[in-house]
Amino acid sequence: MAVRLPRPHRFDVYVAVGGLLGGLLLMAIGLGTRRSADPITLFDGPWPVLVPLVVMAGCELLRRTAPRTALLTGTAAICADLVTQGSLATVLMFTDLVYAAVLYGPLASARRIQWITGLLTVIGTLVPLAVWREPEALLIGVVVGVVAYAPAATGWIVRNHRDAAEAALLRAEQTALLAEMDRSQAVGAERARMARELHDMVANHLSAIAIHSTAALSLDDPKTSQEALTVIRENSVEGLSEMRRLIGILRDSSGDLEPVAAPTLDGLGSLVDGARANGLDVGLDLDHGPLPTPVELAAYRIVQESLTNALKHACPGRVTVALAQRDGSLAVLVTSPYGHRDGPRAPGSGAGLVGMRERAALLGGTFEAGPDGALWAVRAVLPVTDVTEGDPA
Repeated sequence: MAVRLPRPHRFDVYVAVGGLLGGLLLMAIGLGTRRSADPITLFDGPWPVLVPLVVMAGCELLRRTAPRTALLTGTAAICADLVTQGSLATVLMFTDLVYAAVLYGPLASARRIQWITGLLTVIGTLVPLAVWREPEALLIGVVVGVVAYAPAATGWIVRNHRDAAEAALLRAEQTALLAEMDRSQAVGAERARMARELHDMVANHLSAIAIHSTAALSLDDPKTSQEALTVIRENSVEGLSEMRRLIGILRDSSGDLEPVAAPTLDGLGSLVDGARANGLDVGLDLDHGPLPTPVELAAYRIVQESLTNALKHACPGRVTVALAQRDGSLAVLVTSPYGHRDGPRAPGSGAGLVGMRERAALLGGTFEAGPDGALWAVRAVLPVTDVTEGDPA
């Protein structure tokens, strides 16, 4: 199976073509890096210079796609160039291959190239000085350092800057992603909170309106119809008022409006009176001390939704509401007669139980609802912590 070589980068093609043309120009004018009389020159004349020049130009095509292969082949080409008159273009392209191998190659290879070129520079400095004992021998180490170690060090510096920039960009993208996730979660939580509030504030009134309007339409009794219409008007006015307050809060983007006062357990008496006016036989039993505002709101809404469900689904009989504070928690219990009915007295969305369960879960409490013998029981336990006299919570 034939292996397809990666396509060279456009910039690498420009480097290869430029290096090859520059080397050919130097050959044409007879400029080399060494004289033909130099003892190291084994192949005299301009044409032997062409072989390592062409090979080095070909390696430049792989400087980005296969940097290690390009460097190994280029090393062989620069060694061959040493036994010819040499070409400055070949040497310059080799330095670029060292730079590219450190910049684009694997991290382990980049580190090895750093160590190898540094070691060659030290050897190229100390060994000639020890052998010839002439200050000019130090120039060999300088040449090795310029040709090998300097490009490797430059590539390492550029690589570090590039990696740091990529890491910073990645961190910025992750931070933006986390911020977007937090924003989405906050929006979702706020939407859920507003849905619970809207449901609990309005469902009770609308359920009463639906039930009493059905009674007014089905019974041919002017007195009963008058009473039903009175209840309908009261519930519609109260529901409309609560809707307007909620819409005002939602529409106010400046935050100048004061938030709607959260209902407290002190208002349970009025809530029960309203349920009695809607036809429920409700008993209320309260035994609690000071409570945090979130706990009072959750308990109030759970009782409110339970009474709404009793109004829609319960059989005739007594509904009991009991709240008791014991051992750092507030227990809420609402029971209503349970039995088989032809259908609910008013349609429901099924979101009431979900909302009550969410309210209890947000406070770290528990919630359960279901039949208990002849009764339908709603039970919630809401933790109460850090409650002191006069605590604004």
